[in-house]
Amino acid sequence: MFRQFRSEVADALGDALDALDLPTDDLGIERPPDDMDATLASSIAFRLAGVVGDAPPNVAATVADAVDIDGVDYVAAVDTAGPYINFHAGEQYLVDTLDAAAADAAYGSLPDRDTSVVVEHTSANPTGPVHVGRARNPIVGDAVANLLDYAGYDVDRHYYVNDAGRQMAVFTWAYERFDEADLDEEPARDRAEYDLVRYYRKGNAYLNEADEDAVEAAEAEIAEILQGLEAGDEATFERVGEVVDAVLGGMKACLARLPAEFDEFVKETRFMRDGSTDEVAARLKETDHAVYEEDAWQLALDDWGIEKNLVFLRSDDTSLYTTRDLAHHEWKFENYDRAVTVLGEDHKLQADQLDAALELLGNDTDQLDHLIFSYVNLPEGKMSTREGTGVMLDDLIDEAVDRAREAVETRMDDRIRDDDLSEADVERIASQVGIGAVRYDIVSKQPAKAITFKWDDALDFEGQSAPFVQYVHARCCGILNEAAAAGVEVPGVTADAEGAVDADALAVDATVFETDAARELLREVARFPAVIESAATDLEPHTIATFTREFADAYNAFYRECPVVTAEDEDLRAARVALVAAAKHTMANALDVLGVEAPESM
Repeated sequence: MFRQFRSEVADALGDALDALDLPTDDLGIERPPDDMDATLASSIAFRLAGVVGDAPPNVAATVADAVDIDGVDYVAAVDTAGPYINFHAGEQYLVDTLDAAAADAAYGSLPDRDTSVVVEHTSANPTGPVHVGRARNPIVGDAVANLLDYAGYDVDRHYYVNDAGRQMAVFTWAYERFDEADLDEEPARDRAEYDLVRYYRKGNAYLNEADEDAVEAAEAEIAEILQGLEAGDEATFERVGEVVDAVLGGMKACLARLPAEFDEFVKETRFMRDGSTDEVAARLKETDHAVYEEDAWQLALDDWGIEKNLVFLRSDDTSLYTTRDLAHHEWKFENYDRAVTVLGEDHKLQADQLDAALELLGNDTDQLDHLIFSYVNLPEGKMSTREGTGVMLDDLIDEAVDRAREAVETRMDDRIRDDDLSEADVERIASQVGIGAVRYDIVSKQPAKAITFKWDDALDFEGQSAPFVQYVHARCCGILNEAAAAGVEVPGVTADAEGAVDADALAVDATVFETDAARELLREVARFPAVIESAATDLEPHTIATFTREFADAYNAFYRECPVVTAEDEDLRAARVALVAAAKHTMANALDVLGVEAPESM
């Protein structure tokens, strides 16, 4: 209902400004400060003060007097507070919000936009296990994809596999060159990527430490692999593919634990085999920005404010990663309406060069968005797959579950609910809370800010953490179960097999809410679809995490002040049960956007 309310506010305010012959380009509609009793406010008086030649409070009063709210559904009153124009929602706003949110388990999902989006994320080179430093990519990327899905887009999730670069040539050479007996350590886990990464490390050590003649011979064999890929040699593709697919299989298993799953793993060799990489290189050569310098074809991108040239073809006519990625992105543009790529901060220059080159090739780069993030560090420091040091994502997940299990077990005596938890229940909750804590702590931060992951913060049941907001959902489930066990029901509410409810049958009256806590919680419920819309527009999943914390505060105030099952008045009890159902749907779906599970008990 908040979106409809906001639309009514925008229309009424715009009409008032038109009537006063004042500019309507920026209405300044925003959430008011917490101490202001209004659903929405406009700060437009600040901007119009210079135009009108009067003080902002006086401008606000003039505009407010011109606002006509006759015939609207949700705006009940308009007034001012100093320079702000305040818009107040009426009872129908609360009634319709309760009907919609309590009746729909998918509450918050927006209508289909008939727009396809491909979200590319993670895309870590298949050289070994996923390590913690890269964990932000699949977590943020998955949340972005979920968010766009909730916002009504048709979303595909892609992992772009670098199976044609030097790293994979070195890996393939090392895998074929060395035997198990040549390796220095046992695999850290019984999974393919932990086994095979030892060959990659051994190969790099050999190239750094062997004598000059041996290294020269090895480099010749590595170059032969690269040339074979470039020439489209099927035997070379098969050799490299054996290593890539084995390592990628293990990486998929790791990412599935988060979970982060993909609709397609797109290999860059695809764009070598179909000729599109060669075609892109030929077109780049024909541009006015192409130069041949230092035995390589390059693009001079000074016109885009980029000082470093983009090398797109080596002297031996082999392509580079970015050349193949250009062909990849043109393929995206042909098959999707929009493309979103989630990248680490070390790829910022590459992203800028890519955008410039795509524009130079005649593409509409408005179709493309990059979400750049900083890395996650543990207190121990940064990690390096190549050297075999650092903490792997599997290790982080294992420790998260172990710590969550310990926290759950220590809190068993403090649980309010009298249901008995089996060992399987404890394990389930430990997994939900532990993995949820990692995901939530990472996705809740603005992407551009670096993170140092801290266990005490992530698993704080009382702080701004996953357990804190997950507990709201568990409490909702507990109350609804208690209501059902006590024979308390919401009159006229019956769910179908999918959990949806006929809104017309929701025979509860939101106007019976007599406390500020209940009304404030319902206002937060109403806001959720608009939060989805705004976050999707700006590609900011962290704002959904912010919403869950604000929502948790509102719910906990309601929980403290408003008995539900024991409410004496039948209509009030029915309305409160419906509000708890609405809160459950809201929190469950907000957590679902973030990729955090919503436990039914904790």
